[in-house]
Amino acid sequence: MTDTLNRFLFANRPIRGELVTLEKSFQETLRGTEYPVAVQKLLGELMAATSLLCATLKFEGEIGLQIQSEGLIKYAVITGTHEQKLRGVARWDESVNEFPDTFSQWFEKGYLAITLSPLKGQRYQGVVALDKENLAECLEDYFLQSEQLLTKVMLFADVTDQAKAGGMLLQIVPTTSETSNVVKTPDFEHVSIMAETLSQQEVLNLPHQDIVKRLYHEDDIRMFEPQIVIFHCDCSKERSANALKNVSKEELLSIIEQDGEIQMDCQFCLAKYSFDKIDVENIHGQNFDVGQA
Repeated sequence: MTDTLNRFLFANRPIRGELVTLEKSFQETLRGTEYPVAVQKLLGELMAATSLLCATLKFEGEIGLQIQSEGLIKYAVITGTHEQKLRGVARWDESVNEFPDTFSQWFEKGYLAITLSPLKGQRYQGVVALDKENLAECLEDYFLQSEQLLTKVMLFADVTDQAKAGGMLLQIVPTTSETSNVVKTPDFEHVSIMAETLSQQEVLNLPHQDIVKRLYHEDDIRMFEPQIVIFHCDCSKERSANALKNVSKEELLSIIEQDGEIQMDCQFCLAKYSFDKIDVENIHGQNFDVGQA
């Protein structure tokens, strides 16, 4: 059940839904970094949200949810693909020992950027302010403003024991009338009210089929095959070498002279890649061999 996403469709209502639960992928994202509890929870909610949004993609590609702020949390980003491969990282004010309980107090001049990057086609970015009571409400506002779709989002993250995250998304199925996609209907009111009875314990621990059955036992619902969600980082020594091509050979050799080597660390998976004088000669000679990694 863990690290899976399920899509479902109401047969008798113009509404679709998604449920996601993350455990191993969330724990892999937190591994190796001593994030404060507030930052861990934010990353968990961002991961669940990214997975839910990836399931809405109608193309092959990537989606990124990125928070920028001048407040206690400076930066947080989760990227995911249509194959449900997620990775993420965060930066915060490390001089602060205790975070306030209120979501909005974590940010100053904060915003959430949602970037859609198709493998083929034009890149698109939408931006929404972090001025709601929680991340879920900010995402609902994004869908209303940018997509003109009425959406209910619920996000959860628990880091008290084994870190887990999860969430639920309910959305109007688009019709030819734009107005009907943004105005609340009795159907949407009903499914949203029922969703609000869900507890964090249920979302993070119950099978998705049981959750849907408990909430909507009077509805005819089609559950699609579950999709596995994984933590995945596509960094490599070759990619790091390509980045070093933008630095002059003289500067790279100077760093090696001083430090003995050039070391590049992946901010997502914490992999380390080292380069020596021979590597630098090959990089700037266009002969770098990834087999040397």
